[in-house]
Amino acid sequence: MNSVSSELADWRREFKKWYEWNPAKSLLASIRSYQNADRLWLPIGIVVKKTAVFRHRFWSVVTGADIPLSCDIGGGLILPHPNGIVIHPGAKIGPNCLIFQQVTIGTIYGDAPTISGHVDIGAGAKVLGKISIGENSKIGANAVVLSNIPANATAIGIPAKIHNCKQ
Repeated sequence: MNSVSSELADWRREFKKWYEWNPAKSLLASIRSYQNADRLWLPIGIVVKKTAVFRHRFWSVVTGADIPLSCDIGGGLILPHPNGIVIHPGAKIGPNCLIFQQVTIGTIYGDAPTISGHVDIGAGAKVLGKISIGENSKIGANAVVLSNIPANATAIGIPAKIHNCKQ
């Protein structure tokens, strides 16, 4: 049984101490800050948003990641090595996912993927088009995923094929 939930976000995975050097968590914190600023009183919300945009730009340069402020990311995302990660603004990422370096989550003809909770995506993988990745799945390094992946499966290869399914 998995100790990580595919439905409930574990926000501790994104927690960063204020003095800790962790560019990936700082980038995520700037995105969360921007998205939460709408709930603040108008003048304060505007200041928080502008500050979050500045922080996001800074950490995007430091990490080399292209993750838009408006993306739909569930809580508990881990980016161990955020260099080169590209996420399309229309993509949906579930809670407690793990995304390694050089991953592209993008579109084919404007349709973006939906990634369920607790999905691990290996380094260099490409997830493209209007597809869905089932919960607790794993995408192998350098895989090119162009079709749906069921829950609890492992996809590897170019194009990605399902290697095994857990029952």
